[in-house]
Amino acid sequence: MKMFLLSIAACFICMSESFAQKTQIVYTQLSPQLTYSVTMLKKAFIEKGIPLGKSAFGMTVDLSIDTVRLEKEGFSVQNDGRTIKVSGGDGRGLIYAALYVIEEVKNGVALSKIASIKEKPHVPFRGIKYDLPWDTYRRSTALDLHKETCRDLKYWEAFLDMMVANRLNALTLWNLHPYSFMIRPKNFPEACPFDDKELKEWQQLFHGLFKMAKERGIDTYIFPFNIFVSPSFAKAHNVALENLEHDFYSGKGDTSELVRRYTRESVAQMLQEYPDITGMGLTHGEYMVGMTQPERDRWMNETIIEGMRLSGRKLKLIHRTPLSSGKAHGGSTSLETELETRKLLEKEAGYDFLEAPIWSEMKFNWSHAHSSPKLVKVHGGKAHGALFDPVTDKFKVIWTARNEDFFCLRWGVPDFVREHVKTNTAPYVGGYLVGSETYIPAKDYFTNPAISVNWKYAFERQWLFYKLWGRLLYNPATPDKVFQDEFVRRYGKQGVNLLTASALAGKTPLRLASAFDFSYDLSLYSEGFMALSGKGVAYISIDQLIMQNTADPSYMPVYKFVKATIDGESISGGKITPLMSATMLEQDCKEALSLVKNINTSNHTALMYEVSDIEAWANIGLHYAEKLRAAVALQTYRTKGGEQNKQLAIAHLQNALKYWDTLIAVTRPIYVDFPAVHLSQQGRRPWRENDHLRFHWEKLRSDVLKDADIAKSSVVISKK
Repeated sequence: MKMFLLSIAACFICMSESFAQKTQIVYTQLSPQLTYSVTMLKKAFIEKGIPLGKSAFGMTVDLSIDTVRLEKEGFSVQNDGRTIKVSGGDGRGLIYAALYVIEEVKNGVALSKIASIKEKPHVPFRGIKYDLPWDTYRRSTALDLHKETCRDLKYWEAFLDMMVANRLNALTLWNLHPYSFMIRPKNFPEACPFDDKELKEWQQLFHGLFKMAKERGIDTYIFPFNIFVSPSFAKAHNVALENLEHDFYSGKGDTSELVRRYTRESVAQMLQEYPDITGMGLTHGEYMVGMTQPERDRWMNETIIEGMRLSGRKLKLIHRTPLSSGKAHGGSTSLETELETRKLLEKEAGYDFLEAPIWSEMKFNWSHAHSSPKLVKVHGGKAHGALFDPVTDKFKVIWTARNEDFFCLRWGVPDFVREHVKTNTAPYVGGYLVGSETYIPAKDYFTNPAISVNWKYAFERQWLFYKLWGRLLYNPATPDKVFQDEFVRRYGKQGVNLLTASALAGKTPLRLASAFDFSYDLSLYSEGFMALSGKGVAYISIDQLIMQNTADPSYMPVYKFVKATIDGESISGGKITPLMSATMLEQDCKEALSLVKNINTSNHTALMYEVSDIEAWANIGLHYAEKLRAAVALQTYRTKGGEQNKQLAIAHLQNALKYWDTLIAVTRPIYVDFPAVHLSQQGRRPWRENDHLRFHWEKLRSDVLKDADIAKSSVVISKK
């Protein structure tokens, strides 16, 4: 009898343990965001072997919306060891709460041990700038080759999943003239170049994209440039015939009443047919040459904004600022322009069909936000502050963090992004817009096709870039452990040092862009150690490095440093000299190389690429350090003589060549020669003239060699 009772007890214990392994997910409210949250939770639990089902002994995950305790996009997770209460201040916050649980489960934390947490958004706007590959602002094979990938909803599903996982909540889609890809205008059917079958395919793409974005709590904005019409519309009405293929974006657009009506009706119809679109964006530059600011304002009001009103919907608006203070295409700034812009933004905020606040979008440090976290300039020049003072709730600034500096190599420096966000999110700031204008993160056209990899899309290679910007915009206090854990999840113990190594080597492009003055996209390409010169975009020669002014005023140009040194002037004010930069680069890059030196990548291709990219950045940094030392020595020789200075410059340049050769050795086997927009646009318009050009660091070796010849042939210019 005793044995029988023991058997029953043992059986009961086994059954209890079996039941205890089951987890049930419960909820009362139903919404697209809740459905997405539940789907992602179930997927993560199944992948980790956590059985799902109702059990008196198991864990319960209870999902709900709590608008009393939590603000919009905020979330909390409360865990008493038996029930995990997953709560969001809205649908978006609920998703973030579920994603926190998923992240912990993937880290190997038992459900009963998941720590309770409560978070809220640091800024409300955390967006991606995305240039679509059709009817693009610039023209290049580097953009065209993404067309097939970007017409696949599987791609957008993956991209949107990445966005929401990183707390990114807005997707802005840019191209010159979007309407003809999305609708057949009722009063201008000739404007759409597609037959019914083709148009339906385009419409299925966009409807699917916007629907998936809404399910994930991601706002979507259509951002057209101005002033363009479709080629078929131009031919039918004999307008804009000089730019049928949209090869130029700097010119005088057709502002006739016909074009105004067509644009206005197209905007209204598009917004009616696509109810999941959240809003629109305005930009006042493209094809508006010769127009004054009031004339540009009138165009926008009578076309896009009026079309938004006619749609009958409540919409959000992104207004790109500052407006041009002249009649030219290129950007320019002035206090007067900012004051006029402020009046316009306040007027728009009063429209009852637009949600407040209006987002006033400005480029942070023009096209190169990955430089200094200090605001040095915006598009066109210095910001004068009229949009910042006094602070208003009617509109908020969103910084565009443009990345035109690295496309191929992986990048991630947590402290830089953290400092960027903390420094530049004053009360007048609503958030950030992150992305490129000359690179589309869709097709991976860098990776050697002979090498089998475990990713499909280009953005998956830059996972750390998106994770840093998204998570730190949501919460700048997010610890490095969150990012380090991702490396460990991917690569096990081999990934322990990768975040630190990435952060050290990844300072290379930041230091180059801080010490090298820039303006628009093509003026600097840090990854390639290239910049705009008299020969177009070319390798940064020793002469250019010597005479180049800096972007960040904390840095000293080489020529000023040498003059101050020779003149015996003291260098104060916390200035970073070229030799200080060289020392910092050398220390950081050598430490990064030391951290990855003993990582065994032979059995893991993705790990090999992570390590190789760190090695690539480190060798670019060491190359740059030697170039800086050479530049100081050569300029010193040219100014006051001393053969030892000349020989020192030559020696440093020879060392620089060695590091460049190591860079080639690291990248040549794993990366193909790839089309680079910066290269294809060196010539005159139209951009296609140089579209055959391809980039690889090996192709610049002859230019690197020339530096030593320049040093050898140098003479003393002015001896003191």
